[in-house]
Amino acid sequence: MQKVNQLSEADHRLVTAAVGEAEKSTDGEIVTIVTDLSDKYHDAGLQWAIGITFFFLSTLAVFPAFYQSMINGLFGGWQQDFTTAGEQMAVLFIATVTLFLAMRYLFAWMPLRLLVTPKSTKQRRVRRRAIDFFKVGAERRTVGLTGILIYVSLKEHRAEIVADEAIAEKVSPEVWGEAMVALIDEVRVGRPGEGMAAAVRHVGVVLKEHFPKTDKNPNELPDRLIEI
Repeated sequence: MQKVNQLSEADHRLVTAAVGEAEKSTDGEIVTIVTDLSDKYHDAGLQWAIGITFFFLSTLAVFPAFYQSMINGLFGGWQQDFTTAGEQMAVLFIATVTLFLAMRYLFAWMPLRLLVTPKSTKQRRVRRRAIDFFKVGAERRTVGLTGILIYVSLKEHRAEIVADEAIAEKVSPEVWGEAMVALIDEVRVGRPGEGMAAAVRHVGVVLKEHFPKTDKNPNELPDRLIEI
């Protein structure tokens, strides 16, 4: 993934300050990551290209006379002289390959590929990517197993919160609902920095309740917003 650099320096300062403020009252460690896109969804584009090509072949089987008349038109209407069965098959083969390649080229355009990718697929891919980042950057990296990741994937307009073992044992995933709503609402209107900061504040309130600040837990994970 390429670094997106879509958040301003002010956004970075805002989120970093929110993390620092939230961690003053809890042993929880909040990590914030934002990325432009969690997956390329090449398989979705390929599936649509194949589906459209098969639809073309299906209509060819159901309405052969229509396509035969089109082929005859290409040859100037001289069916008996120029359009043998072999020639017709060759034209249809070329048309099928051309259609498939055109659809592959069309679905190479990311905005369209995102549009036709099912929401459930995007949700799974974003969740999987968030878990991957969590395992690398936060899981079991704190003394009390109190790391938590707030992850945003901008182009999918989706976010995930992944918590370490100690937090997951005490806090059900539904509790993070308010943080997720606050985050996504701001991302959708083009304010990802404010959304991340709002989510951090909500998460901080929950962590303060279950993991109040003690003197035995140092700051072990970065407070800064990470762009990937």
